[in-house]
Amino acid sequence: MSSGLHAQEPQHDADGASTTETLPSPTPAPGTEPQKDPSSNFAVVGGTKDFGFLPIPKSLQYDPQHPAHFGLAMNVTFGLASTFSAYMICYAIGLLFITPLGDLVRRRQLLLLLAATTASLTIGLAITKNLVVFEVLSFLIGVGSVTPQILMPLAADLAPPERRASALSIVLSGLLFGVLIARVLAGVVAQFVTWRVVYFIAIGVQYGVLVMLYFMLPDYPAKNKGITYFGILYSMAKFTVTEPLLVQAILITIPSSACFTNWWVTLTFLLGGPQYNYSTIVIGLFGLVGMVGVATAPFVGRTIDGLVPWSATLVAICMLTLTFTLQTAAVGLNVAVVVIVCIGLDVFRQTQQVSITTAVLGLEPNARSRLNAVVLLSLFIGQVMGTAVGSKVYTDHGWRPDASLNLAWTVFSLIVLLARGPHVPRYTWLGWAGGWELRKSRVVARQQAEASKDVEAGGGGAAVEAEAEDDKGALDEKRRSADEAEERGRERSAEKRGDEAV
Repeated sequence: MSSGLHAQEPQHDADGASTTETLPSPTPAPGTEPQKDPSSNFAVVGGTKDFGFLPIPKSLQYDPQHPAHFGLAMNVTFGLASTFSAYMICYAIGLLFITPLGDLVRRRQLLLLLAATTASLTIGLAITKNLVVFEVLSFLIGVGSVTPQILMPLAADLAPPERRASALSIVLSGLLFGVLIARVLAGVVAQFVTWRVVYFIAIGVQYGVLVMLYFMLPDYPAKNKGITYFGILYSMAKFTVTEPLLVQAILITIPSSACFTNWWVTLTFLLGGPQYNYSTIVIGLFGLVGMVGVATAPFVGRTIDGLVPWSATLVAICMLTLTFTLQTAAVGLNVAVVVIVCIGLDVFRQTQQVSITTAVLGLEPNARSRLNAVVLLSLFIGQVMGTAVGSKVYTDHGWRPDASLNLAWTVFSLIVLLARGPHVPRYTWLGWAGGWELRKSRVVARQQAEASKDVEAGGGGAAVEAEAEDDKGALDEKRRSADEAEERGRERSAEKRGDEAV
């Protein structure tokens, strides 16, 4: 029995009906109308060309009878594509207006178009000498740099449910790797070469990613046929006020993301300041320490796959609390503490983000791109908040108050998580229900046992009702027989009286 505040359950329409399947049903027989997946709004059709003219490799064409195998090679492809993407502040516009298209159009075409566009525009950044042109191109590239954000829901669709967290962890590790390698390259470039070299490197890498996506990315049908683009945007806003789990994820993601960017931005001040006095290149190389978080991605994903996502989030937040406690105590006193905080932050921040994303993307399979866009928008808000507030606190008050700010944000995240338990009904805002079991296998076994009991109870009730119906039928038959006997008796009496009268 659950307790807590409940939200009114909205009606599910074309925005996305709940389902547990990750791939549509088989192709219909020739000569029949396209069969529709009963759990979604798209017809089961495949394509042989991208954009109407570019042939799709046969092994990557959509075939529901032989669905794409989401193995290690494809997962690594998604991770690499997430790594080498241009990141700028204006990509928040892309998060809001482009990422949701993953619920409306074929994602292979969308991803190839974005990769080709951003790679081509980067050529202009490398050669232009006009500031206005540079700013316009930077804006357009920032808007289009949402390839990883579209890949994440696609990975969730392609991966089997029991391996979904593992797939997402590798994609997210690509994002983390991209951030860290950017720090390393920035330090090297600032020390030895001109800034234009960065863009020439980006051109080659992005075209390499484009070719890799063309030969590795499987086709997948468009979802939610019949919904308009503005309907997609409206449903995103609707989810933020009707899904308690999504709201909880937002309130955890914002301060957690702020802690991450606060640390990596102010780390430059700390290492270059009077505490350590390191050079630019040494500061940049500290990004390599965070690569430990990338290396732990498979382990993190497999661990989360065996747990209820809520429990993995709890462990991550508790470990982040210890990490920031250590930062507050001694990060300005010994460089070993800096290394420990770098590793702890990257590993446990990734664990937290994977578990939260896994839980949120399980709400509505047909709306995964929109749900992911909402979570990533909150991530972006946290990044902006962490950069602005953290830099201000550090420059005005020093490293220890800045570290205390990270600790306070993490404690707030813990309070938000504990306010809503792991097993409460979907539309419960606050409260606890269903105990403390945190292992997914135990929870699934318990749910199956309860379902079996319900079936048995339903079967017993049906038997009682059938017996009652039989008894009622027998009683009616007896009454009809008695009525017929009485009628025959009256007829015989009438005949007898007639005979006597004659």
